[in-house]
Amino acid sequence: MEHQPVLLEEVLEALAVRVDGCYVDCTFGRGGHSRALLAQLGPKGRLLALDRDPDAVSAAAALAGDPRFSIRRRAFADLAPELARFAPEGVDGILLDLGVSSPQLDQAGRGFSFRNDGPLDMRMDPDAGESVAEFLAHVSVEALARILRDLGEERHAMRIARAVVATREHSPLRTTRQLAALVASSVPRGKPGIDPATRTFQALRIHINGELDQLDAVLPQVLGALRAGGRMAVISFHSLEDRRVKQFIARHSRPPEVPPGLAVREDQRPASPLRALGRAIVAGPVELQRNPRARSAVLRVAERTAVVHA
Repeated sequence: MEHQPVLLEEVLEALAVRVDGCYVDCTFGRGGHSRALLAQLGPKGRLLALDRDPDAVSAAAALAGDPRFSIRRRAFADLAPELARFAPEGVDGILLDLGVSSPQLDQAGRGFSFRNDGPLDMRMDPDAGESVAEFLAHVSVEALARILRDLGEERHAMRIARAVVATREHSPLRTTRQLAALVASSVPRGKPGIDPATRTFQALRIHINGELDQLDAVLPQVLGALRAGGRMAVISFHSLEDRRVKQFIARHSRPPEVPPGLAVREDQRPASPLRALGRAIVAGPVELQRNPRARSAVLRVAERTAVVHA
């Protein structure tokens, strides 16, 4: 499937792009959002993109001639040091498009999807860390069950974990089809149209890439990087991500607490650093018909209200 940026028009509206602004696309992917942002920037505008996937960085070569654009092969949890060089004075907007891109899903060699047989890898950065196959070769039943339950919300986590450990004793799990078949044979038949391996693959991908830890690490950096009036836009694809984003925005949209007993005039009370902008945004029927993978996308937006320097 050709890569189509999710919620593109909604993202551009959410970021309220200024022609001379400074922006960051923390997940370049195949550049759909970045290209649309550049189209709205004038000659003085600037855009920094990050991605830990070397294929994404290679895809950015098509934009190499644009002096307004630069890309770094970095995980977005490393945002702050990159911004210290790119825009130490702060930026006007930051986009996080979480999850897996269509090319990653469609390339069997990356091992993200059970629909195409390939090596059981799933690493966003194939040069770092261990693959899913390597992980499954040594993980304990208890640890695997916990991952499947907590990160995949899999009801049959223990049954699948036991099957994995029992199977690897005589036949190492090396391909996506092997794992998908093992899961299918280990759990009761589920809802029609939903592969029983879906939650297992989600959980293992999130774990092997440290996706929730990456998100927890980057959100405070986003807050610290935005100028007053700057906006953050985050697209999530499952409830574990969206819950973290929602809670982060809600927490920082409340004014800091004043110590008990400290008398503070109303006009002296510290302001909340963020302001949530509207409710969660989801894809409409036209986009869903064009791009079914947008069905689980949720966009949340917030604006930096003030920047206080110590």
